[in-house]
Amino acid sequence: MLADLQFSEYGMINLGAEMSLMHLNTNIRQTQKLSLKLQHAVQLLQMSSLDFAAIVRSKLNENPFLEEEEQGEDDEIITGQSGDSGALLCESTPDNTVLEDRDFSIYDGNTGKRHSKEDDVTAMELMASPTTLSMYLHGQINLLPLSRRDSFIAKAIIDSIDDDGYLRTSILDIADFLNLSPTPQIEELMTALHLVQSLEPIGVGARSVSECLTLQCQSIDDISIKNMAVKIINKYLDSLVARDISRLKTLIGEPTTLIEDAVDAIRRLDPRPGWKISSPRVDYIIPDVIVRKQKDKWVVRLNPAVIPRLRINKVYEELFLRQHRKEHPQLTQDLQDARWTLSNVAQRFSTILDIAEAIVRKQALFLEFGAMAMKPLLLKEIANEVGVHESTVSRATNNKYIATPIGIFELRYFFSRSIVSASGAACSPTAIRELMSELIATESPKIPMSDGEITIKLAEQGINVARRTVTKYRQLLQIESANRRVRHAS
Repeated sequence: MLADLQFSEYGMINLGAEMSLMHLNTNIRQTQKLSLKLQHAVQLLQMSSLDFAAIVRSKLNENPFLEEEEQGEDDEIITGQSGDSGALLCESTPDNTVLEDRDFSIYDGNTGKRHSKEDDVTAMELMASPTTLSMYLHGQINLLPLSRRDSFIAKAIIDSIDDDGYLRTSILDIADFLNLSPTPQIEELMTALHLVQSLEPIGVGARSVSECLTLQCQSIDDISIKNMAVKIINKYLDSLVARDISRLKTLIGEPTTLIEDAVDAIRRLDPRPGWKISSPRVDYIIPDVIVRKQKDKWVVRLNPAVIPRLRINKVYEELFLRQHRKEHPQLTQDLQDARWTLSNVAQRFSTILDIAEAIVRKQALFLEFGAMAMKPLLLKEIANEVGVHESTVSRATNNKYIATPIGIFELRYFFSRSIVSASGAACSPTAIRELMSELIATESPKIPMSDGEITIKLAEQGINVARRTVTKYRQLLQIESANRRVRHAS
């Protein structure tokens, strides 16, 4: 259109034929736009309990009108380890009289004295000190009859080993750091390194994955399998990592059984030997919701451990309201923010509780009989029952956990699409995986079922799934293929 504009000799713009195409239209449309506060409320709903607790803690530190209520003595706190599907781990005892009658005196083996509970013995003093990999290796090297110089070099190498058990620092850099006189030669350094590599756990002090696995191969009893494993590690590690066994057979040209036995032996090795000694990192889960059966009825309630105990300081609020609020705009904003924070906390946990109750009603059979009774469930079904949008259900179940008598599960665990059986009944993938697990558990160890045979077994029970689906479910269950199961059995 701009190309058609023409200027006359009087400076006027001639729109030409385009003028007839220009017109005004008035349309009224209604759109939804989330306010900043509503957007923030949605973000708070999606957070995990730990992240939400951090936000609340920052609000407590920043807002003068917010204060924390004291926790009641009878509040129950439930925790569980990450991935734990067993019973609940910790629960406070409502009856404190039992604890008061116990003898909490502590015997000190060094002094022969018994400290009573009134003595200054803290819980931290009673905790076992974690053993690190460095401490473990230093303890071994101190028992060896080494000269002062050799011990000094070996300990310097130990101090350079990381938590995985690897020496990722150059041996020459360690020598420069030692600043010994005379300067250690490479032969002396390698002797100290080999000494460190002979310590437990086997494989420690390696400079690469290949070297770590090669060191561990020395524990293989069968000489032929040991030599084949070392050969695969040092020459064909890429094919091993890619699990390309057929290519290994082609490249090596040795008997198939020997190659398979060597590969199995390699897979039983530990690429991170340092983890055997270092204190394992345990991730604990604090469930947001607790479900218990009371009088033949499943009762759902929030876990008090995740609910922030907030309230507005009434003294500060009344003092502020008596003053002229226009003179203190920041305090006015703080008071509004405090009220809004309390409202968001209540809304968040009310939504989580409503959705958890709806899930428990839908999956009551799962709580009674286990994973085999899991029903297919969609976000839309819970959204319709609770009266919220599907996205709200998705956010409320993200990183939220529920404690049940049979374990702690993420709320998302209960959702799955349905698979129609031969009889027309809907079945969930969770139930199918549980059935597969039982079929494999009852198979003959010497004649394990292939994925195709498992597919036929499922079809005989009215569940028609593709073989590739069975393979995917088996891998999710971390169950090896039939060929590997039969080799392990033999």
